[in-house]
Amino acid sequence: MLTDITIGQYFPGQSILHRLDPRTKIILLFFFIIGIFILDTSLTYIALTLFTGALIYFSGIPFKMVLKSIKPLWWIILFTFLIHLCSTPGEPVAKIWIFSLTLEGLRQGIFISLRLILLILLSSLLTFTTSPLALTDALENLMGPLKRVGVPAHELAMMMTIALRFVPTLIEETDKIMKAQKARGSDFSSGSIVHRLKSLIPILVPLFISAFRRADELAMAMEARCYRGGIGRTRMKDLKIHTIDYIAYAAAFVFGIGLTALKISGL
Repeated sequence: MLTDITIGQYFPGQSILHRLDPRTKIILLFFFIIGIFILDTSLTYIALTLFTGALIYFSGIPFKMVLKSIKPLWWIILFTFLIHLCSTPGEPVAKIWIFSLTLEGLRQGIFISLRLILLILLSSLLTFTTSPLALTDALENLMGPLKRVGVPAHELAMMMTIALRFVPTLIEETDKIMKAQKARGSDFSSGSIVHRLKSLIPILVPLFISAFRRADELAMAMEARCYRGGIGRTRMKDLKIHTIDYIAYAAAFVFGIGLTALKISGL
C-alpha cells in the first residue's frame, strides 16, 4: 500500500538523535554519505551497517518503520544489483542466456546495493528525528554564507522543506484516489503496459488538481500570517549547539578515524 511509504515523515520523540541540533545531524549526514562512497572495503561496510543499526536503535524509532523507507526504491536496488552481477568482468561461476555471472559482480552488486540502502536509511533518520520547522531553520542557517552572493537561502530552505513535508500528504492523497477509482471498477494491475499507463490518467488528473489546490491554500495561509520571506523574521527558538552535539562530533570523528584505518589496512 502507498500509505506504507514513510519518506518525509517526522516521528516525535525524546531520543538522543531527536535532541541533537538539526545542523549537527545535517553536517554529520553529509560526511557519512561521503564516507559511504569513499570507504569500500568489507570491514568498513560492516562497521557502517552496525553503526546505522545502532543509530536506529538509539533513535527510538521502530526498525519496521525505518525499513519501510526502502520499500519505494527496492526495485532500483534490485536492478542495480542485477546490472553489476551480470556486467562486471571476472571469473564466471554461472551463465544465464547471454549473461555471465561472476564472483566479482556478486561482490560489487552487494556493495553497491548496501551503499544505496545505507544512504536511504541514514537520510530517513534525518527526517524521522527532525521536525520540518527545525529542518528549515537548519538549512537556512547552513546556507547563510551564500546570502552574501545573492542566493535566497531562506526561500530555498523553505521550498525544500515544504516539498519534503508534502510527500506523505500526496502519497496519502494518491492512495485515496486509487481506492476510489478501484471502487468504480478501475483495474491498475492487469493488461499491457500501454493499458496500465492509460489507467493512470484518472489518478494523475485529480492528484494534480489536489496538489495545486493545496499549494494555493498554503500560499493564502502564509499570506494571511503576513509571511514576506526571510527578511526581518525572528524565531521562537534559536538554534544552539549543546554538549550533546560536541559529543556527537567527537564520536563521529573517532568513528571516522577507525573507518579510515580499516580502509588503509585494505580489509
